[in-house]
Amino acid sequence: MIWKRVLAIVAAVVAVLIVLVASGSHFFTDWLWFSSLDLQQVFWRSLLWERAVPAVVWVAFSVFFFVNLTMTKRSLLQLLWRIPQTAQVIRPGYITGLFAAASVLLGFFFAAGSSLFAMDVAKFFHGASFGLEDPLFGRDVSFYMFDLPFFRFLIGLLSGFIVPAFLACATIYGASGSIRFQGLSLKAPTNVVRHLSILAAGFVFLQALGHLLSVYDLMYSASGAVYGPGFTDVHVRVWVYRVLAAIAGAAGLVLLFGGRRRVQAFAGVAVVWLVVSVIFGGIVPGLVQAWIVDPNEYNREEPYLEHHIQMTRRAYDLDDIRHVPFDGSGELSWEVLQDNWATVENVRLWDPRPLITTYSQLQEMRLYYRFFDADIGRYHVNGQYRQVLLSPRELDISQLQNRTWINEHLQYTHGYGAVMSPVNEASAQGLPNFWISDIPPRSTVDIELDQPRIYFGERTNQYVIVNTRADEFDYPMGDRNAFYRYTGADGVEISTPLHRAAFALRFGTSRILLSTEITRESRVLFNRNIRQRAHAIAPFLRYDNDPYAVIHDGRLVWILDAYTSSDRYPYSRPRRGWGNYARNSVKVVIDAYDGTTSFYQVEDDPLLETYASIFPDLFEPIENMDPDLQRHIRYPEDFLALQAEMYGVYHMENTRLFYNQEDVWTFANEVYAGREQPVVPYYVMMQLPDQEVQQQEMVLMVPFTPIRRSNMVSWMAARNDAPHYGEVVVYDFPKDTLTLGPAQIEARIDQDGEISQLLSLWGQRGSQVIRGNLLVLPIADSLLYVEPLYLQSEQSGMPQLQRVIAAHGDDLVMESTLERALVELFGEMPPEELAEQIPEDVLRPREPDPVEDPGLIEDPMLVEDELPLDAEIPSRAASAYQRAADALQQGDFAAFGEAWNELDELLQEWQGRE
Repeated sequence: MIWKRVLAIVAAVVAVLIVLVASGSHFFTDWLWFSSLDLQQVFWRSLLWERAVPAVVWVAFSVFFFVNLTMTKRSLLQLLWRIPQTAQVIRPGYITGLFAAASVLLGFFFAAGSSLFAMDVAKFFHGASFGLEDPLFGRDVSFYMFDLPFFRFLIGLLSGFIVPAFLACATIYGASGSIRFQGLSLKAPTNVVRHLSILAAGFVFLQALGHLLSVYDLMYSASGAVYGPGFTDVHVRVWVYRVLAAIAGAAGLVLLFGGRRRVQAFAGVAVVWLVVSVIFGGIVPGLVQAWIVDPNEYNREEPYLEHHIQMTRRAYDLDDIRHVPFDGSGELSWEVLQDNWATVENVRLWDPRPLITTYSQLQEMRLYYRFFDADIGRYHVNGQYRQVLLSPRELDISQLQNRTWINEHLQYTHGYGAVMSPVNEASAQGLPNFWISDIPPRSTVDIELDQPRIYFGERTNQYVIVNTRADEFDYPMGDRNAFYRYTGADGVEISTPLHRAAFALRFGTSRILLSTEITRESRVLFNRNIRQRAHAIAPFLRYDNDPYAVIHDGRLVWILDAYTSSDRYPYSRPRRGWGNYARNSVKVVIDAYDGTTSFYQVEDDPLLETYASIFPDLFEPIENMDPDLQRHIRYPEDFLALQAEMYGVYHMENTRLFYNQEDVWTFANEVYAGREQPVVPYYVMMQLPDQEVQQQEMVLMVPFTPIRRSNMVSWMAARNDAPHYGEVVVYDFPKDTLTLGPAQIEARIDQDGEISQLLSLWGQRGSQVIRGNLLVLPIADSLLYVEPLYLQSEQSGMPQLQRVIAAHGDDLVMESTLERALVELFGEMPPEELAEQIPEDVLRPREPDPVEDPGLIEDPMLVEDELPLDAEIPSRAASAYQRAADALQQGDFAAFGEAWNELDELLQEWQGRE
């Protein structure tokens, strides 16, 4: 039926138009977005490479395929003229048109996937030199990073040209009778043989080139004792690939110049090719490995072990790590602490993990606000260099009670404010001491948050439209709300019906097109998630998992670490998820209010220089960053964790040690929330022991232990402050003495009768005891271990800082504050100058522990009413504690509950008197 065909054609056309319009709307809105960021050149250059490569492939394939099909035209006409149904209607012009249409259509599908290789092509043409040659073939590293992937792509591409052309032409020649069998021999006209021979020879020559490139691919061999070429690779496989390349080249020449017997000659060469490939490419290397290498593996592989170690160290930027001996067994005293008091003042007692729950309970204010992370930073506060925790208060639209389109996209558009607290301070109730808090933000220090609105953050995943007729919700004011109109620089104007239609198609909603709330002044903010935003601009970079916020010039600013990475670095061991080369070369800065996005280059990196050559307007030197903002950049935890993991093996530069894996280090373990786990790198404020100028700085550190052991062997520190940003130092403990690791200190805590009893009682009472990070703090030539304890009740669900455990040498104490713990640890009063910096109540003589001194409560002459103020509550508390312990031992849980409640009331009263 004709009308059914017409309907089918119309439906197909409509479907194509819908696809084109939808993709066109995405293209148009992307261009508008890049233009709003003043990154038009980045957009057009990305588009050029992503479209130019497939376009060139499409045209090249179509021309190549068409030319080859045209050479079969006479044979195809002979075939069609023998068929009565087509003999009368077929014309040579029809065949040409058919060939052209088939070539163009097949070329389109063939080229579609080539856009995936666009960046490989771009890096080939813009590749920067590494200035470093591989130790085996003397090729610059850039050859492996940029040239080799391009050549592999090119060989695969050209092979993909030849194979379908050869098959199509051979099929036409065979069907038309131009190729026929005569007995056991194949007969064909000279022009047909020459045509197919040229195609086949081209394919074979490409395989020869592939064999030559396989020599360099051995840089990624994993078959020997090391990652990269080993003894068998160098002495067998290299030569096998070269011989195979020669044989393949000879086979191609036979196809081109072999005359009438070229097929037979090629078959003979092909047999040799196959035999050499199987025997010398597969069997012989295995025999050499088993009979020659394995019996004396270290001596055979020694030079290649050296190559592998040095190249892996360079790939992960481990070469510049400096080693410093560190005794760690020195005695701490008040005099030593006085010289390092800034370190003690900044000991991080608040772990970000439980703290975020406390922040949420105290400062979220409304269901739709969320604190997603607490970021560690440092500021000069009231003249002192202090470490703080900062958490932006973001908007979570999933918690809105009325989730309408207007609420989600026009009214509830931004988060508001942040909270900041020092890492080492807590109130009498065990809660953080807020420096910045509340809505609107209120500051008790000399840091002001003048623009608290958060339009761009870690969870701002939805688009919003600002400057509409609907007022934007700003923040709650008791029983009413404050409203706001956006004045920032970001946003794409939707002033015309075309703009509105394009965004309606992009976001899949007609409301943008039909809503009367949207005006000519309205703007769309999208790509507001900071990681997605950075990825949309520079998808070739790898981004850190933990963006962090800072307050700069009264505004919230996000800093996101970005990495260059590759899996093409020669001789380097790969790490899952990273490849085998990584650099933290870029800091991305995004304004939380107006979305201004800047990419800063922080170190020399040939891979980044290559990207900068491709996109010359994208990256700025770090010198262009505001100096005050530069003071807030951090060495990223993810990158130090990667480096530390690799360094745990590759600090062994001695090939014998490396081969036997005699001195492998791993991350120390700690107990967190009742579970033993590796210590993650943590930021501390400290004075590094080996510096000529002793000054406070922020350091990212991680302790090492020998594999399957708990004692510490070293600790790694990455410096964060200028002018030493990026320097990494490893402090080595003496190998002839035992230095306790975090897990061993944790075991001592568990074995301490008083501490373990108290923890057990807290847990049995229905509260959860959370053990925070056990911090290993190098001070002068000594070590101080500090672990905070948090108590989280089932009712409030809010962790409170309840106790601080401190350990040094053989001493282990637990007190309500770090200062009390230090007084107890050293058993004497601090020097007068230092005592002025410690709260007065901490310096009072410590009352005897009532549990350990039962005489205090058994003396019949001591009547409760006659006790002095400072002794009354401890005495009653000791009695209540003893009754609770006796009841628990006897299984009388009712009596235990009464005694424990009395003890809790007494402790709260005691805190109030303090």
